[in-house]
Amino acid sequence: MSVADPVAQLDPRFSDPKAVAASWPEAAARIAAAEVFWLTTVRADGRPHVTPLIAVWHDDALHFCTGPGEQKALNLRANPHVVLTTGSTNSLSEGDDVVVEGEAVRVTDEATLRTLARLWTEKYGENWTFEVRDGVFAHTAGEALVFRVAPRKAFGFHRGEPYGQTRWSFTG
Repeated sequence: MSVADPVAQLDPRFSDPKAVAASWPEAAARIAAAEVFWLTTVRADGRPHVTPLIAVWHDDALHFCTGPGEQKALNLRANPHVVLTTGSTNSLSEGDDVVVEGEAVRVTDEATLRTLARLWTEKYGENWTFEVRDGVFAHTAGEALVFRVAPRKAFGFHRGEPYGQTRWSFTG
């Protein structure tokens, strides 16, 4: 399955009988528009590490950056499996959440990094302008490693009438 046409399944255990599976294009649009994501990585001792960050959707994948000495970068060296979560509200009765599972892969190609740097500035403003140097983002705050997460599995949670939980599978 490609990111363009994943298998979508509505989970009847957690969905209203009137609900239908959400479309992946709608979920991808929510991901692209989201400003804040929660990244979950795994520490060397197996404990989870969760932190908010910003990310951009490009070429059917989420991209995020982090300093090489930050806990999430240290965790990714040992275990590249991650979960990125975003949502539209903290209300129990309305909103949509999307959870993306995948593997964080370093991006070092400078042409790709320049495209991503432009997208960061377009989405988040001038404070998020990066130079590309030696396979990393360079900023006044230091260097940042860039990672790409292509979805392997994703979940969509619609809170409100009719509530529903959709699972998208991207691999056969």
